Amino acid sequence: MTRADDAILEFLLNEGNEPIVANPSTVEANIDYKISHVRRRLRALQDGGLVEYYDEDRGLYQISDQGRAYLSGELDADDLE
Repeated sequence: MTRADDAILEFLLNEGNEPIVANPSTVEANIDYKISHVRRRLRALQDGGLVEYYDEDRGLYQISDQGRAYLSGELDADDLE
């Protein structure tokens, strides 16, 4: 897990509000990482089960239950690899 991964998950979680559904461009516009890095990390997070497609045809992602568990400390990063 990287700092970018945490930033992406926290953005999608949108703590205190409804979780966000977003494409890579929207994520990139709201965190401090370039679009190419965001796309790479979203694929890695999806492979790890921390994000999932909301709408694959439109390229929209959402945080998964496993991603929520990771952010809440219920799931350790070492358990993901």
